[in-house]
Amino acid sequence: AIVVLPAGYVAAGKVAQSLVHGARIVQVSGNFDDALRLVRELTERFPVTLVNSVNPFRIQGQKTLAFEVVDDLGRAPDYHALPVGNAGNITAHWMGYSELYEDGVLETRPRMLGFQAAGAAPIVRGEPVAEPKTVATAIRIGHPASWEGATRARDESGGAIEAVTDEEILRAYHYLAHGEGFFVEPASAASLAGVWRWLREGRIEEGATVVLTLTGHGLKDPGTAEREVRLPDPVAPSLEAVARAAGL
Repeated sequence: AIVVLPAGYVAAGKVAQSLVHGARIVQVSGNFDDALRLVRELTERFPVTLVNSVNPFRIQGQKTLAFEVVDDLGRAPDYHALPVGNAGNITAHWMGYSELYEDGVLETRPRMLGFQAAGAAPIVRGEPVAEPKTVATAIRIGHPASWEGATRARDESGGAIEAVTDEEILRAYHYLAHGEGFFVEPASAASLAGVWRWLREGRIEEGATVVLTLTGHGLKDPGTAEREVRLPDPVAPSLEAVARAAGL
């Protein structure tokens, strides 16, 4: 496997996974969109297959996530909220729900809610972002490969694609860890940040069923946690010292 990535833009946890599995890493001096452009050019000239969401087989596989949601709920949710970076997830989920609807398995489809980071919100702005910036590295993308699929999901479902700030993302990130026991990468928290805003503004009716997709484990992008956590100073190896430090 060959992994082409923008130097300094991909969380160390994700790079480590690729390395330990024996992938050849190629770091490009540029951002995600530069790397994707080069990979697409590589596939035109060399016998390699691109496996991100540009590849339709990737989307076909991801659509089964919607099948799992329906299996669990017994129906479609009223809303389904997801982070949006390269936009493959929202595209694939809508494809899955739509196929079940067209086959008569579902009577309704959810409204799809996609949330980009404010510093990397090309779909919200209606134009590519040359230098996307956000703490949420997984959605730090200025020109999504599945842009058209994402807007189709938004428009056909009567949903929305909006931007949330890094502050909103981090607030949701901390709540998921402290309040729900989910250690996620910051990008995952964009879905909750957006749903919180919709709830505050009264745009989600009482009693609605809302599904939030959390896309990545916190260990894939531990930088935020590492920057905010400081280990306490060591204490003496005695029962009294340990009890005191533990607040007992």
